[in-house]
Amino acid sequence: MSATPPLLTDGRSRAAYAEGAGIYRIVPLAVAIPKTVPDVQHLMRWAAVTGTALVPRGAGSGMPGGSVGHGVIVDLSHGFGDVLVDPDRRTARAGAAVTWAQLTEAARSFGLRLPPDPSSGAFATCGGMVATNAAGPRSLRYGSVRRWVEAVEIVGTDGEVRTVRRGGGSGERFSLTADGRRLIAERFPRTRKNSSGYALDAFTASGEELDLVIGSEGTLAIVTAVHWRLDPIPTNAAGAALGFRDLTALGEAVPHLAAFNPSAVELLDNTLLSFVEDAVPGDLAGLLLVEFERKTDRATRGVVRDAVRALKHLTAHVDMAVDRAGLEQLWAVRRLASPALARLPETRRSLQVVEDGCVPPERLADYVAGLRTAAERRGVPVAIFGHAGDGHVHVNALPDTTRAGWREALEGLLGDVTDLLVRLAGTPSGEHGDGRLRAGLLERFYGPALLALFRDVKRAYDPRGVLNPGVILPAADWAPLAELKVGPDAAPIPDDIAARLRELERAAAWGTPKLELARAAPSP
Repeated sequence: MSATPPLLTDGRSRAAYAEGAGIYRIVPLAVAIPKTVPDVQHLMRWAAVTGTALVPRGAGSGMPGGSVGHGVIVDLSHGFGDVLVDPDRRTARAGAAVTWAQLTEAARSFGLRLPPDPSSGAFATCGGMVATNAAGPRSLRYGSVRRWVEAVEIVGTDGEVRTVRRGGGSGERFSLTADGRRLIAERFPRTRKNSSGYALDAFTASGEELDLVIGSEGTLAIVTAVHWRLDPIPTNAAGAALGFRDLTALGEAVPHLAAFNPSAVELLDNTLLSFVEDAVPGDLAGLLLVEFERKTDRATRGVVRDAVRALKHLTAHVDMAVDRAGLEQLWAVRRLASPALARLPETRRSLQVVEDGCVPPERLADYVAGLRTAAERRGVPVAIFGHAGDGHVHVNALPDTTRAGWREALEGLLGDVTDLLVRLAGTPSGEHGDGRLRAGLLERFYGPALLALFRDVKRAYDPRGVLNPGVILPAADWAPLAELKVGPDAAPIPDDIAARLRELERAAAWGTPKLELARAAPSP
């Protein structure tokens, strides 16, 4: 039997890893901090022999609970930080712990970038971005990270390290029958973005094993490095902030804007704008922030003017920006919203229970209207924003956790929004993955036959079920709102660690090493 790898089992270390972004507090069995690939191999072989669950984790910024669990947390943020950019080939190799911001900084000196830009890019790691098939505002034009991954270095449950490359074929672990391919064609969501389930649609289209690994949320293998394809930084950008009196006009504007090939069309619903005083007129139903990237200054200015002119009959507010400096000012309203939400009174918590739904873009207005209706019916205030061009919407539920019945209201909201997404032919996750939160919903969207194929994928890569159990495929006792980080039933952890975790949440400081929390002296 493999020797036990070094594990942190003291109560303070375990408590420091009990939370991430999202809604859960789950105190793990132990914490492992590998710093090299052989360390990860040792862990994997030990887990396979002992049947111990491993929970891979980067910064812990994932929303749906994929980075917390009852097994051993595998914190990959302390090693795996190398970055090597090849400007001639426009590629980069980055360790799993390298953040999007660090990769961008390394590539910028060569005039290159990784175009998909998650809003959490300051702390989102390469391993985490691959795990969820992450995306961001500019994914409207550039797609999710899937399009930009050339290869991943992984350690499988057998402890072997290998590199899975684009162009390397489907491998030998999993294959599809003709009936399986037909089922995938019939049942997979036809949304512009989808990070739910295993990506059997992408796998079918490409025949590439790489497309199974991308988006698998640490349930098939542990990613230790990523080979990225990069793109030149566009020299010119311009845009506009467009305000609308009603959702019908806003929804009608989105396909019009798509015809102008924007790089981003972002939604700020009035439920979010209400937290940003004096930023925009107060009688708007919503705001679209639009960005265009072109090769010349003349082209960028021209496309903005053309787009604004084409939407004149729909808009109630227009603010144009003809260069990057102006764009920064326009987008400031989006950056002001998150700090405003963080200043909520202690009795109100931002809980992301319905935070990643995606629908066909033509159903965007229906989805936002349905979200508002469900939230009002359940008595749960919400803040709605997202990536309008993709039909992708984020929601922060803001319940008063001192009010009787708040948990039941959240459960009702989750059920209502799931029904709404099914009715609108959407997906429960556009870019964050299923995690533990949405795992039990997948049969509603895919059906039992496709869920059986998902289980076949899992068995092919992880026959003992040691990697992130309960993520993507639900545990037998799946209960999405159990083990919350708030409320009287929250798992007990030291008060000073709970306070520090709350501060990390308020400041979105997920890049903070979690062992710093464990080492802090208890308050007197």
